[in-house]
Amino acid sequence: MLVKTLGEIIRNRRRELRITQPHLAELAKVSTNTLYKLERGQGNPSFDVLNKLAEVLGMDLILEVKKKH
Repeated sequence: MLVKTLGEIIRNRRRELRITQPHLAELAKVSTNTLYKLERGQGNPSFDVLNKLAEVLGMDLILEVKKKH
């Protein structure tokens, strides 16, 4: 579920900025295939990939740790 949500957020922001998938992949230095999969909610992106995309898209990547009760 988390990857699907991340993919939707990335796709929506990319579209707001009017950037194509191949151009975003090039700017973030990730493979086009990786970006395609991520936007479709597939795969398991690394923190590095997410951080590169967030940087290009002008977004902050925030990790939240929840404690177990």
